[in-house]
Amino acid sequence: MSGTAGTRTRHHATEVAVVGAGPTGLLLAGDLAIAGHRVTLVERRAPGLSPLTRAFGVHARTLELLDARGIADDLVDTGAALTEVRLFGGVTVRLDRPDSRFGFLLVTPQFQVEALLARRARAAGVRCMPSTEVSGLAQDGSGVTLRLRRAPGADPATTPAVRTVRARYVVGTDGHRSTIRRSLGQPFPGVSVLRSMVVADVRLLEDPGEGALTVRGVRGAVAFLAPFGDGYHRVFAWSAEEREPGSPVDLADVRETVWRAHGTDYGMYDARWLSRFHCDERQVPQYRTGRVFLAGDAAHIHSPAGGQGMNTGLQDAANLSWKLAAALDGVPGAEAVLDSYHDERHPVGAAVVRSSGAILRLATAENAADLARLTLATGLLGGLPPLRRRIAGRLSGLDIRYPAPSGAHRLVGRRAVDVPLRGGGRLYASLRAGRHVLVTPESVAAPAHPGVGVAGAIHEHWADPERRDQWLVRPDGYLAWAADNAAARPPLTPAAELIA
Repeated sequence: MSGTAGTRTRHHATEVAVVGAGPTGLLLAGDLAIAGHRVTLVERRAPGLSPLTRAFGVHARTLELLDARGIADDLVDTGAALTEVRLFGGVTVRLDRPDSRFGFLLVTPQFQVEALLARRARAAGVRCMPSTEVSGLAQDGSGVTLRLRRAPGADPATTPAVRTVRARYVVGTDGHRSTIRRSLGQPFPGVSVLRSMVVADVRLLEDPGEGALTVRGVRGAVAFLAPFGDGYHRVFAWSAEEREPGSPVDLADVRETVWRAHGTDYGMYDARWLSRFHCDERQVPQYRTGRVFLAGDAAHIHSPAGGQGMNTGLQDAANLSWKLAAALDGVPGAEAVLDSYHDERHPVGAAVVRSSGAILRLATAENAADLARLTLATGLLGGLPPLRRRIAGRLSGLDIRYPAPSGAHRLVGRRAVDVPLRGGGRLYASLRAGRHVLVTPESVAAPAHPGVGVAGAIHEHWADPERRDQWLVRPDGYLAWAADNAAARPPLTPAAELIA
């Protein structure tokens, strides 16, 4: 990054400023740059990636979205694929799904996700401003002005003291202490669930069961373990006797809690990371305020139970990026499409807060009533396979469905399953162009109207010559329109197609 020390304010113009270079911000910035837009990424951290991160897992739906960007297989090579979650009382929830290439939870450190997305963003031409923090913002009818300053500890020789960025849109992906959220005056209502939980990456002498994430607990202690595939395991552990969030952690603390919860510490040794944190459940009321959007932890935080935090943020980014691209491209009706970001993603965030909170409350049950609920829930899960499949669908994100317009086809708003296409291709490979994809029988000619989708839909045909239905798939892999026969024609109004 260029620049010299000084107090003179420097100005920079861009189309979208993304604040926060975690996974959510990196995916969003890369998408927009690949779509041909000027993007500036502001990050208070110094250049480089930290190898110490809380997020540990990438679920199936997130992997599908990464597959639509051509990078899922590279990420899979960095971790371990787990096909089961083993819960209290020996209940097993299977994550494998025949309708997905990724019927598993990929356990890989967050820094691997960030490294992959950072390379993609840089290659696409995203302009990065590291060691820089936001001091305020002001928006009007045509754009947003961000006031920036040098982050503490940054090198004055390379980072200007004061700068401004003028952007048509701003997205805050700057975490649970989001400066963008506070600058908007947005509240962050919710509660603190646990004052202290320990997270550690350790080696084990005994195998707790590869191929599964294992959760066990007793009254006053719970721990879950997942293998990274590199010899280390991620451990989350809670004890009723835990200390304050800022208290130091040593390996003996983790061993003791895991022993109480599992009946063994698996010969735990060689901790490469130990930390203690508190667990909150919070969600911002509005994901959009004028020309400013919130995504990821800036919009919602919850317990680590289920490993859904990073995944929810990445899915926020995938939902928002193509809508912002439509607005920047001047697609008619794009303002309503931008509103649909909140309408679609806020309910998903609320559901994740609820479900992860329910898992955590059951896991940390202490009083007789909560323990009775845990016993009942375990019994129901053990005896009802459909309930286990429903939980797996929620954890994986594969069963997320967005609201559909009145009278829409039953598939509209649902995730599009990856399907083979004529010529040896498949749907999610076609989605890599960042455009809508229309899939029809071979007898259906390409639509004459050029406005289908954001910049004209890609027209593909089913590999199965017997299929007579049609799909119009959004860039984020959800159905915008569908028909059961070859005679139907997709809507020609771009705004209608985008909103659907």
